[in-house]
Amino acid sequence: MKYKIHFFIWITCVVAMSCNKDFLDKQPLDVLSTAGNLASTNELRLYLNQFYETLPGQPTVTGGIGIAFDDTNSDNLMLTSVNARINGDLALSNAAKMDEYSRIRAVNYFLENYTNAKGEQALINGYLGEAKFFRAWFYFSLIKKYGDVTWVSKVLSSDDDAMHVPRTSRVLVIDSVLADLDAAAALLPLRTNSATMRVHKDVALAFKSRVALYEATWQKYHKLKADPFWTKNISDEKIRDYFTQAKNAALEVMNSKRWSIASTGNPLEDYKNLFLTKDLSASTEVMLWRKYNPGENIGHSISKYLSTGGGDIGVTLSLVDDYLTRQGAPFTGTARSQAQATYAAELMPTLRDPRLSQTVAIPGQPLRPNGGVVAALPPVNQSGFNRNTTGFPLYKYIEYDDVAATTDDFKSSVPAIYFRYAEVLLNYAEAVAELGEDATLIKTALQPLRDRAGMPGVDFNREYNTDPAYPFKDLSPVLQSVRRERRIEQAAEGTRLDDILRWAAADVLLAKKRPLGVLFTGSNMADENTATGFYKDAMLYYDTPPAGKSVNFYLTGTPGDARRYMDPYQKVLPNGFGFKLQRDYLLPIQDRMLLLTGGEWTQNPGW
Repeated sequence: MKYKIHFFIWITCVVAMSCNKDFLDKQPLDVLSTAGNLASTNELRLYLNQFYETLPGQPTVTGGIGIAFDDTNSDNLMLTSVNARINGDLALSNAAKMDEYSRIRAVNYFLENYTNAKGEQALINGYLGEAKFFRAWFYFSLIKKYGDVTWVSKVLSSDDDAMHVPRTSRVLVIDSVLADLDAAAALLPLRTNSATMRVHKDVALAFKSRVALYEATWQKYHKLKADPFWTKNISDEKIRDYFTQAKNAALEVMNSKRWSIASTGNPLEDYKNLFLTKDLSASTEVMLWRKYNPGENIGHSISKYLSTGGGDIGVTLSLVDDYLTRQGAPFTGTARSQAQATYAAELMPTLRDPRLSQTVAIPGQPLRPNGGVVAALPPVNQSGFNRNTTGFPLYKYIEYDDVAATTDDFKSSVPAIYFRYAEVLLNYAEAVAELGEDATLIKTALQPLRDRAGMPGVDFNREYNTDPAYPFKDLSPVLQSVRRERRIEQAAEGTRLDDILRWAAADVLLAKKRPLGVLFTGSNMADENTATGFYKDAMLYYDTPPAGKSVNFYLTGTPGDARRYMDPYQKVLPNGFGFKLQRDYLLPIQDRMLLLTGGEWTQNPGW
């Protein structure tokens, strides 16, 4: 017991030192509260636990940060409040501290001292692999936020001159990240399930495919736009190498046959149930995850807010429209218009990809225990967390059979999923598409996702959306299909903004665009906005309200138009999102951090 107490004090000191210092965190970490630091494999494991705690979690409040709600910073989900990042509202005063450097310093301390440990070499190697993984994780986070950063691979001395170093080209940093992940994959143990909830070989490979694909597409598409964000001396061969690394890392996982898409043969439930499974230890698909246990005060609050049918959040029309029909064709034209005339008809699994009705709520689905179901029409007339912002309630993640989860804060326990095999398949498919290789490989890779959903296999020509309003109409049929499949499969998993940024696609998806909601005028929803209709208790007023009332609802078009959609941001964003294409792909750097480097660092473009 005394040993555990002493070790806890030591860990507390290390974490405090690694979290509270500025920037490159020059305070030495080699003075600890006990002798013989990192002297055993158990100490290695306990030290590394601090990094698992930094992985993202699920949201605890409506509109809060967390995997399920993070797509509100994109064109997938929307809150009542406008996201500052995609609206171009951030200022230098919003620049955040680079906490990743504190964590990188703590990792580097581990790397300089892990050899003190006595014990089984295989365990030591595994923990070394974890450290390499987490250094890659933190640097990738910095790269996504700030672009070029300084690569630091050792614990810096207390000498101020050690801080005076320029930013390293993001290409060199990414190469170092990929090298760390290669080393991690070689050191980490093989696993066929994720019961340990610790990093293993295939997680490192999956992460490598993610990183390499991100950088390849970032460099390719920002270079094509000739904006300030690509590395000016990068060659097409180097970009192609990143695509190849992404493909090969994913293929190594695929060829191992250790993982597969979770399916019981029920296309109407299997996708949704993956995210409702509270213990994923035996999952064939989930490779790394976090477990919640409200009984031990480790919970979140997704279900409390979403089980109202509102949650002050909503799925956008853009996302809903991107799901294919059940026959595997774009949802456009007359079929779309006719379905939208009756609320939720466009969501039905008989008409659309069944993943849609497992992501967006449809009337009659279970919502809460004891008979609570999704209402006939969405609560777009309510306020606070009872309100739905678009008419398309988010259904993914709702624990509809759990009384505590649907009524109390911090009682939800659906897990946080960090890596799943579906992403490996998607990364492989996109890399193959970008390399221009055999498209049959893409069809084969994506088939398990289609099989789980009960959808036809990929047919690039059948799925090609040439509608003039479709943002990716100018892409090749292969790339368009791959991008759509990624959006659908990973909806509301917090990955959409990364995709928009790496594709340099904010010009067609965000800037001067406004997300819309459900068809109102021209559907039965408008018929229910009467003194005796569904919305009688809180009627919706738009255009010209009656005397004594004010406008509380916004629609596209003008009075008299036959078809008008919910336009929630019309008043606050008359010109659409203010995303600044020459600035907002990267975040600003704090001025004090520029000073700490003695002027070696410069501010990001546009800031």
